[in-house]
Amino acid sequence: MQNQFSLPETHPEFRLNGLYYTNEELAAVAYSLIKEGEPYEGQAGNFLLDWLNDKDYVEVKTSGSTGPPKRIRIKKQYMINSARATGKFFELPAGTTALHCLPVNFIAGKMMLVRAMLLGWKIDLELPKANPLDRIFKIYDFCAMTPFQLDNSLSRLHLIRKLIVGGGAVSTNLRSLVQGISTEVYETYGMTETVSHIAARHVNSRKNEDDPIPFSALPHVVLSTDDRGCLVIEAPQITDEVLVTNDVVELLSEKNFIWKGRIDNVINSGGVKLYPEEIESKLAPIIAHRFFVTSLPDAALGEKLVLMVESEFSETALHNLEREIKNCRKLGKFEVPKKIYFVEKFEETQNGKIHRANTLKSRMS
Repeated sequence: MQNQFSLPETHPEFRLNGLYYTNEELAAVAYSLIKEGEPYEGQAGNFLLDWLNDKDYVEVKTSGSTGPPKRIRIKKQYMINSARATGKFFELPAGTTALHCLPVNFIAGKMMLVRAMLLGWKIDLELPKANPLDRIFKIYDFCAMTPFQLDNSLSRLHLIRKLIVGGGAVSTNLRSLVQGISTEVYETYGMTETVSHIAARHVNSRKNEDDPIPFSALPHVVLSTDDRGCLVIEAPQITDEVLVTNDVVELLSEKNFIWKGRIDNVINSGGVKLYPEEIESKLAPIIAHRFFVTSLPDAALGEKLVLMVESEFSETALHNLEREIKNCRKLGKFEVPKKIYFVEKFEETQNGKIHRANTLKSRMS
């Protein structure tokens, strides 16, 4: 017989927008947020009702960055276990002040609320937008952002003591911009199925920016690789299954790894395996616009490396970029794109990530 799930009461130090609520009181607040609040507050209200209902799971939408978005069920107990692991890993005790500026439709936004309720954080809801700190005039202990939000918040980052960044890779350029600042910036690794992150790395803790910084796993997570060199995650406290990812990694131990790229993005050009994400990190300092590298079929090579840049085309821009790439010493012989395409606007997934396949398809059609 299965154990009956019992939802824990909110922590005595929990505050939402400055006020304490029990579980029972939160239900009334949730209805109020849905009925009278802004759309982002309504999202929070909907999740709170899901959290407080008598089901032992929450339905969550995946991001759609690696396939069509789908709805999956995540056990509330696993969300509780994940919240506790985050609190321990990042040393975020009761009384932590937190800023919530992510959409609550996705797992990262939901988990910020779960952590606050369970761990006793004082959390404030803010509009999830590109520059969430522009109306903030107090200092917070903790916040979670996307790389895009971080890029737009650099001038006011001193208002956050500890920041986690997820939902996409933190570019080499962005890592260089956060060096030497007082905020501790952590890039996280995870997915909806792992109840947000299962590993993180402190991206502004090293003096030599060129050294790859390994990810470290959270408590109760054991890592290995399969025969493709892809990461395998065993985390019985947050998922029933052993998760086999499509992320190619260099495994340093069962707790540490260096991420190389997604195997579905790997390009086999003339027998040489090229990892787009590695090449992109080398190109980042010389390209001011959003971009990515991918491949097109080639009679001689099988696949040829191409570069897609989100910008209007001009002969001058093309020649300047070709010159910069030619002079980039970090790029290996086979890592130089054979062709550069300019695209006025990239296709995106529902939560704002670049949809590589659709962008390439629309440009080539």
